[in-house]
This record gives sequence, C-alpha cells and structure tokens, in this order.
Amino acid sequence: MCGRFALTASPKEVDATFSLPDLEAFPPRYNIAPTQPILMVVAGEPREPGSNLPDRHSLLVRWGLIPTWVKDTREFPLLINARSETATEKASFRTAMRHRRALIPASGFYEWRQVGGKRTQAYWIRPKRGGVIAFAGLMETYAEPGGAEMDTGAILTTKASRDIAHIHDRMPVVIHQQDFSRWLDCRSQEPREVADLMRPMEPDFFEPIPVSDLVNKVANTGPRIQERVGAPEAPEPPKPERRKTSPATQDQMSLF
Repeated sequence: MCGRFALTASPKEVDATFSLPDLEAFPPRYNIAPTQPILMVVAGEPREPGSNLPDRHSLLVRWGLIPTWVKDTREFPLLINARSETATEKASFRTAMRHRRALIPASGFYEWRQVGGKRTQAYWIRPKRGGVIAFAGLMETYAEPGGAEMDTGAILTTKASRDIAHIHDRMPVVIHQQDFSRWLDCRSQEPREVADLMRPMEPDFFEPIPVSDLVNKVANTGPRIQERVGAPEAPEPPKPERRKTSPATQDQMSLF
C-alpha cells in the first residue's frame, strides 16, 4: 500500500512534466498523509483545434476517496488506496475507474518493512534518476448532506517490483509520461483498455533509502525525514564458549 508520499519538485518542474498552464505555486511537501489535500491532474475540456497543449487541469482533493452513494462518512472506512486488480469490480471504485481516472504528481513514497506485524524500518522510495513521477489515481466528488461538495481521491496500487518487494508486497501504480493522455482519456478508453498500464514498475527504477522514524509523525514535514540512516544491524551471533584446558594442554598453541 501507500500511506505516505512526497512532492518536493517545484511547480515549474511539475508543469514541465504534466503540461498544466493553470498550476498555482505550492511549497515542497515532504510528508503527505491521508485526509490531507493532494494535487491531482485530470482531463479537461478539449482545447481549440491546432493547440499543442493537452486538455488537462489540476485541482486539490482530499486524500481518501468517498463514493457518491455513502450516506454517513463517519461509518465509512478511509479509502486511500485501491487495488488495481479489483478496482473495476468494487462498488467503491468502479464508477471512478470508468469516468474519473487521474494522475497524482509525486517525488516518491514511503514504505515500512514489517516483521511479525510490527514496523521495523521506514524507507523513502524515490526514482533513481530523480524527477517527478505520476501515480495512477481515482477521483470522486462527494456531496455532503448540507449540500457542499468535496473532491476526494485514492491511489491505485499493484504488486511491488523486485527492487522493493523485500520491503512491502504492494506499490503505487506509476504511469509513464507517454501514457498520460491514454490513462486520462475516460471518453474513449474504457478500464479494460488501460489495464495494461496498471503494472509494477521496471526493476531498478526505484531506489529505497532507509530513513528514521520521523516520518511516522504527521507533524514532521521537513526534509530531515528523507535523510538516509544506517539500515538496522543484524544481532551479533553469540560468541562460542572457550573450552577449559587442563594443565597438561595449557602450554599448547591454539587456533581458537
């Protein structure tokens, strides 16, 4: 799964990757957590004939998708991730997969290795070559009982690639730049026609960096949480007991 990620690229870098002429300035975010606003890119209205710009625009949505049919959000689980293998079958995600696919700009994500059900080590997982990447996302606009509307979203996940499978068995779906338009095209591309895009990344695309447990707290939002720390050391094996020697053998040389 993906429970924390970061977007530390500048607005200029994000615009260069996603072609977003309406993008507003924003600060770097090192520890984006569920229920917080996240940047999403969706298909917009077709542009004038002859325009070289894609029909996209950006918006901020709440991380945690709420389907339109939910009556009481207090009794509904927080849907921050959607399994790509079953998203078209689940009532919570089926409509968004058909009509509201999105891209989520990111610089990388965090994952925790677990042993015995307990988190033992946090990792900052980023592209080896740097730059901005795009998570596959889903968006829904939820109408609250009072009439107010709230845009919400989730990140699609898939099986982890070989380079990070030792940390966790799931990872966000990453869409390559050449596939942005096809993924966002919900007018002519049905979910089955973009299913090939929801696959693990190529091996060696990501670099997992062990980091401290500062990332565990939402209040920690500075670059320190991405600083490399030493990986957990394996416990030293017990030293063999020295055998007692008799006076007759004390003067003999030993290799141990």
